[in-house]
Amino acid sequence: MNWWGKLVGGAFGFMVGGPIGAVLGAALGHQFDHGLTGVMSDETLGVGATERVQTAFFTSTFSIMGHLAKADGRVSEDEIHMARHVMDQMHLSNDQKKAAMLLFNEGKQDDFPFNDVLEQFRQECARRTSLVQMFLEIMIGTAMADGVLHEQEKILLYRISDHLHFPRKLFDRLLSMVQGQQQYAGSAQGAGRVTLKDAYAVLGIDKKATDAEVKKAYRRLMSQHHPDKLVSKGLPEEMITIAKEKTQEIRSAYEDVKKARGMR
Repeated sequence: MNWWGKLVGGAFGFMVGGPIGAVLGAALGHQFDHGLTGVMSDETLGVGATERVQTAFFTSTFSIMGHLAKADGRVSEDEIHMARHVMDQMHLSNDQKKAAMLLFNEGKQDDFPFNDVLEQFRQECARRTSLVQMFLEIMIGTAMADGVLHEQEKILLYRISDHLHFPRKLFDRLLSMVQGQQQYAGSAQGAGRVTLKDAYAVLGIDKKATDAEVKKAYRRLMSQHHPDKLVSKGLPEEMITIAKEKTQEIRSAYEDVKKARGMR
């Protein structure tokens, strides 16, 4: 039985407690009276720990997405659409979509325990940098859903990355990458002309990079976004489609750059 099966089956304390459990309980109408049973410090997760991380990722993603959407003072239709788009990408069941929207709404509440949820999420995802990066990419995508990164949203994004101990320099690069990915994906879908500048941005490099640096960036990103690797570290299985779409964008951008450079 996966994390969702255990969740609806009532095995709440086995997977999660603390602030994340409280938010999940408030959204689903349950009481989580068990504390966190401990965070494993190594990279090899036991079955129970994996399911706990998956539950924490799901809960944190949609609740903090709701909190971020309200950062500029109002929740726009674009931001709600972005949340629903992520749910569609995950191929959630109707019950899971309902739970995700309830979590989104919990995140919009004035008394949402933002710092506490982030701290528990950081503990659960300790040393799983690729998982934290995927979480941040989703948050950045939410903030940019309306095509504009408002100052309040940017400040909150920095707070999130700082709280998760994600280096500021790497986060700035991630901001540029996600922006490039959105422009690249939109152009590829007919919303404009695909530019080489966007392709470089998707890879997190500029046109001054050497061929060797281009290849290195591509391999690093493909490794970071490898679906199986992310799932092994605690990404809910339902979110594997998001990882696959990102690897497709990265591969497509790399092919564009290779073609422009005449690389083999």
